[in-house]
Amino acid sequence: MNKMSFSWDRALITCAAWALALLWVLPLIYATWTAFHPAEFETRFDLTAPLTLTNFSDAWVQAPFARYFLNTTILVTMILIAQIALGTLAAYAFARMDFRGKGILFSLVLVQLMIMPDILLVENYKTMRDLGLVDTILAIGLPYMASGFGIFLLRQTFMTIPQELDDAARIEGTSIMGRIWRVYMPLAKPTYLAFGLVSVSAHWNNFLWPLIITNSVETRPLTVGLSIFAATDSGIQWSVINAATLITSGPLLLAFLLFQRQFVQSFMRAGIK
Repeated sequence: MNKMSFSWDRALITCAAWALALLWVLPLIYATWTAFHPAEFETRFDLTAPLTLTNFSDAWVQAPFARYFLNTTILVTMILIAQIALGTLAAYAFARMDFRGKGILFSLVLVQLMIMPDILLVENYKTMRDLGLVDTILAIGLPYMASGFGIFLLRQTFMTIPQELDDAARIEGTSIMGRIWRVYMPLAKPTYLAFGLVSVSAHWNNFLWPLIITNSVETRPLTVGLSIFAATDSGIQWSVINAATLITSGPLLLAFLLFQRQFVQSFMRAGIK
């Protein structure tokens, strides 16, 4: 009886998981279908419909997506480098160093995880205005360069590294930066990869703050550029809009498919201590 009940529960959970997965993937399937077919097949599914790449070329020439891609690449690279540099140093301090107020400071880092960035939009805008950085790529990335999540994740990973390795490097006369570079960072590569994917995907898709702080094509990222394109340039041609959507989201989908195993394993290894 218990085995039969367990089988039914497992079957229901499996069916529910497949149903949720289908609901999640349906918009992507629709976007892919319309992007690769002429406009007359936007609302009807026909297996004999001809394939076309015209929608992609039309979307590419109707908006400065090359500039948007460049802006976004600069943005996510700048943020990721800053987050890794600051996060590594802070994580090592919290994991291996003893200093007054360590617990309080780490608690403040954890508090950052509970604060939604949207709450600080007005204050962030005032700060950028006072610094004269409005409508710059630096203004988009500056509020995100210190990541509480990155510090927490790297700290948990560093704590799993045996203290003996750190002691051996210290006995050999290696400096703190040398120990971080030669001991901790190589052993934490899966965590860096996972955090990199999270950071890049989050800031690649960030929309509200870039919309507020940017005013020109020279600084707009892909998300803002796509929203403006979809609202004005292509009218009701969903095939062109969805082609542009695939253009902007394609790199993230490809990156996740290539690194999904390392992504999952890194979070499994970064146990909480």
